Amino acid sequence: MVTGGASGIGAAICRRLARDGLAVLAADRDEVGAATVARTIEGEGGTAAGTRLDVTRPDEVEAAMALAVERFGSLDVLVACAGRGQQKPMLDITLEEWNAILAVNLTGVFLCGQAAAARMVPKGRGRIVNIASMAGLRGIPGRCAYGASKGGVITLTKVMAAELGPHGVTVNAIAPGPVDTPMTREVHTDATRAAYTAAAPLGRYGSLDELAGAASFLCSDDAAYVTGHVLAVDGGITESGPLFQL
Repeated sequence: MVTGGASGIGAAICRRLARDGLAVLAADRDEVGAATVARTIEGEGGTAAGTRLDVTRPDEVEAAMALAVERFGSLDVLVACAGRGQQKPMLDITLEEWNAILAVNLTGVFLCGQAAAARMVPKGRGRIVNIASMAGLRGIPGRCAYGASKGGVITLTKVMAAELGPHGVTVNAIAPGPVDTPMTREVHTDATRAAYTAAAPLGRYGSLDELAGAASFLCSDDAAYVTGHVLAVDGGITESGPLFQL
């Protein structure tokens, strides 16, 4: 199951995991978009289905998990990708806005992870990958609620890894940097794009395929001894710090 699977990074991960041979359930509040992704995968020779999922609603989370087991026989992999973005100064953000971001980005990851783990632990195996952000690793202006939510995802990932590891379930996180998605093309200004490009040692935005490749690795047998890890896929921004042109 991939939450947030109707578009952007989530859709790219759905298609990559299907190419890896997994049967994929694309789950998203955008039910039409999720169904479209599933049809695309099937047209490419994969196995997939789409379903509606609001990750803030426990009843919908349980229904989606049950559907995955019903359609495909088991739930072996969860990629928690559903999220909301935000750019607003800390002094201006309202409590309503704060709660809305945390409800999707953090509580939604918890609800989905808990429900998926409940189905993986009895089998003694499973893969959970949570999509965090470099905003959860660094203090980025304007990322108050978003950064706090993604920092929470990173800590939640580590706790889940510690608790679920003895049951054969690995839990890791991916912290994307600037990625070329339909959303960033619409939201990022020319100045924003220039700043991110200058900050990245690789000098560019990441691609959807590059994010999907990282998820593919963490879901694979090659990552069987990797858990509790946060994989920054950010062109080097997180580790390099600010760069200066000399």
